[in-house]
Amino acid sequence: MPLFSQESHQEQSHTLFQKAYACQMKGELEKAIRFYQRSIDLFPTAEAHTFLGWTYSYQERYQEAIDECLRAIVLDPDYGNPYNDIGSYLLQLDQPEEAIAWFQRAIEAPRYESRVFAWFNLGKVAELKYDQHLARNCYSRAMEADPAYLPAWQAYVRVCASLN
Repeated sequence: MPLFSQESHQEQSHTLFQKAYACQMKGELEKAIRFYQRSIDLFPTAEAHTFLGWTYSYQERYQEAIDECLRAIVLDPDYGNPYNDIGSYLLQLDQPEEAIAWFQRAIEAPRYESRVFAWFNLGKVAELKYDQHLARNCYSRAMEADPAYLPAWQAYVRVCASLN
């Protein structure tokens, strides 16, 4: 009989994940990275890989962030966050064309509660491509997804003003 059960590993992994997130929110990034890595070593989850990638992005380590998101997708292809995050990192790397498909995959992901961000990011790409009509539509969809998301409203008004 194994010394630690899978359930025990899951619980310990979750505790480490929570510690990592707390450190990340306090700006203790190296500490957060260590906790996320320990969490993944015990019981890998799509969330832990995605959040580790997010932490790397705070350090502008975008390729490592993308790699973590790809690991997350392998573990749970239905989880939408890593798709949006990859798109965001590609935007940071000045690769908006490559980002589009990732945002679209985030929008279509069955397990994604933050579609507002993918729609908003698609709007940003449309603006970069000087397609104000598409940008307006994307920002409108972002506002539908989360009516309280102020940046979508601001972008929508800005784009509408440029169309007049």
